[in-house]
Amino acid sequence: MHPADPRTLGATLTDGGCNFAIWSNAADAVELCLFNEVNGRLVETRFALKHRNGPIWHGYLAGVRSGQRYGYRIYGPWQPEYGTRFNAAKLLIDPYTHQLDGVVQYVPEIYAHAAEDAIGDGDLAIRDNRDSAGYVPYSVVTEHSAREIHRPLTSWTSTVIYEAHVQGLTAKNTAIPESERGTYKALGHESTIAHLQHLGVTAIELLPIHSYATEPAIWARGRKNHWGYNAIAFSAPHAEYAATQDPISELQESVDKLHEAGIEIYLDVVYNHTAEGGVGGPTLSFKGIDNKAWYRQDNNGNYLDVTGCGNTLAASSPHAVRHIIDSLRWWVEVIGVDGFRFDLATALYTSNSAFNSSLMSAIEADSVLRNFKMIAEPWDVTRYSLGDFPHPWREWNDRYRDSVRQFWLGDLARGFGEGVSDLASGISGSSDVFYYRGPTSSINFITAHDGFSLADLVMYSHKHNEPNLEENRDGSNDNRTWNLGVEGPTNDPEINRYRHSLKKSMMATLMLSAGVPMITMGDEISRSQNGSNNSYSMPRDMHIGIADSPETFMGGWANKWDLNEEEIDMKEAVAELSRIRKTYLADIAAEFFTGRTDLGTQRKDIAWFSLGGREMTDEHWGDGEKRSLTVFIDAGPDRGLLLLLNSSKEETFFTLPDAKWGTSYRRIFDAASLVLMHEPQLQQPDAKVSVQPHCAQVWLVTRQ
Repeated sequence: MHPADPRTLGATLTDGGCNFAIWSNAADAVELCLFNEVNGRLVETRFALKHRNGPIWHGYLAGVRSGQRYGYRIYGPWQPEYGTRFNAAKLLIDPYTHQLDGVVQYVPEIYAHAAEDAIGDGDLAIRDNRDSAGYVPYSVVTEHSAREIHRPLTSWTSTVIYEAHVQGLTAKNTAIPESERGTYKALGHESTIAHLQHLGVTAIELLPIHSYATEPAIWARGRKNHWGYNAIAFSAPHAEYAATQDPISELQESVDKLHEAGIEIYLDVVYNHTAEGGVGGPTLSFKGIDNKAWYRQDNNGNYLDVTGCGNTLAASSPHAVRHIIDSLRWWVEVIGVDGFRFDLATALYTSNSAFNSSLMSAIEADSVLRNFKMIAEPWDVTRYSLGDFPHPWREWNDRYRDSVRQFWLGDLARGFGEGVSDLASGISGSSDVFYYRGPTSSINFITAHDGFSLADLVMYSHKHNEPNLEENRDGSNDNRTWNLGVEGPTNDPEINRYRHSLKKSMMATLMLSAGVPMITMGDEISRSQNGSNNSYSMPRDMHIGIADSPETFMGGWANKWDLNEEEIDMKEAVAELSRIRKTYLADIAAEFFTGRTDLGTQRKDIAWFSLGGREMTDEHWGDGEKRSLTVFIDAGPDRGLLLLLNSSKEETFFTLPDAKWGTSYRRIFDAASLVLMHEPQLQQPDAKVSVQPHCAQVWLVTRQ
């Protein structure tokens, strides 16, 4: 074992061998463990990393090649009362590995303390001496390096995001070979790309694809983590999603195909916690490398858990900042990713504001990363910080979500309203939140992976998470949904007609609001999760025979590809609304609307009208029972858009604005009619037009 280059952490191949380097500040000794197959079984060979530069232990081994399995054993004190839990009996994953071989086995051996069972019950103060090798994944040496990538470089004003799960998006797509469905390879399949292009999507945002493991307690219930928010290796693509033995190359190929089609790829990244859980959780990597340095703790070795997942990564510390920066750059430079959505982003800093975050500062200072798209989920279980992130960060805007749901569903479900001010604020870009950063700082959404799907918003008034086996305690209780009087599917044609119109109306609101719209996978085809608002788990023995069973939320984990007439119409509605947005709004979406009258045109860039066709007064804005809204958006010298929103249970007549705003009006979208059968309607200024109950219409305004 010779000295290595300590400047680069992880396993780095050279012409003759491999550099190994790992960070551990408090360790007494570190062993590199190579695993090679001999007579059909893996044999371990240990090498002491005797060379050390401060907290970095390193060594060079000649003859090591790509594909070599390895791990670490780290020696140090066992003092749980002070937060140190070194245990060399436990094989550890290299935090910098880019590939894993094998999966976590749920046995007592994976715990550093004296565990009695697969979920870790036992004495937390006693160090366990059983070897965990064979029960935890092996790190794998790879040789992929930075490459030339041709990116779409889509502006924020033109961006339309599609949040998707790798498996769920293509698992049921029969146009793809069966062995490739639900994989990285399927992301680049021509049918996948054609679907995204038809919808007008410019970016696909993938739920976590870094290697993750199921929580032991969930596994013990016979379920597995489906969403992947439980990482064990931040820079290794999850192997279960690969159709080949080389997930990195497979993912690179699909990314390149998406780029060629003009589609960017963003990753949902979970740097706030790991799969090692609480103090009594398994020891897989960080906990055994240097528990006290990697996790936020109090003075008694108790974890400070602001994620709700048992632990919180000490992401503000210099070594963790370096680790996250290195991980982000690997996904950008090697895989080709164009942006990231940071899960529970407020958990990544301990200061009182993201403006003072060491990680945010490091990203902004990095010459590579600062050029890519960064999106924050601006809360954790202890802190809510919407609007608190510095430019150029964008943020998930749950206030927008709630305002849209409240107008179209929540007010009707509870029988009284709060007016239309919140909805108007959201439609115009949420300037009250992002006043100095511009409307594209807001990632607008109505649904996301966690919560009801769009179809279930109008079918269920209560959550139905029983398949998770948590007695329906999980999932939010505040959902602002409305089932129109019947819980779940119904054969009542009137209820079904209004439900369908509501879905299209909410989608119209989303797609034509200022800000960046995010569509959730399956909302474009009315995907239902059987009333679940927390479909994070699946049966651990998932197979095709139970793929559409109650245990899988009636198949709601995956998109349908064989669609009925209503599902086709929903898809066409999204496509048409996306086209309208691209044609009329993309060029005017960079700055907030002012609402001030232009001296030359005598028009406002945005205006709000009453049912009588006159601009709204304070009396209208103060009317809590107002169930309609007319929105005019100036889209250029000779045109504009007019949105007529009727959330009431009655057909409502809207008066179009007078000739100052437009010389003619043409209806180009009506949520109450089939998109492919829609007949445009021409009207003159001041005309009265009918809007069906629970319906949004879009009119093109032209001027001569």
